[in-house]
Amino acid sequence: MNDEQSSNPLHGVTLSNVVERLVDYYGWEELGIRININCFKNDPSVKSSLKFLRRIPWARAEVENLYVSTFTHRGTSENV
Repeated sequence: MNDEQSSNPLHGVTLSNVVERLVDYYGWEELGIRININCFKNDPSVKSSLKFLRRIPWARAEVENLYVSTFTHRGTSENV
């Protein structure tokens, strides 16, 4: 189990941190283009996005996949 967790790039990273880091990196407009969900397009906020993402598994998976592909594949896999 330790090996499984240590190889998981999302281990120890909260959903809030994922959203905040993506917003800092891409901005709301680009995030809404990359992941077509209304909480990123219409009056976006971290709070409303978290509420939506916690209820909708496919949307959360999209956000987590973007986080991993953005920050892990570019040599910046440190968890912030």
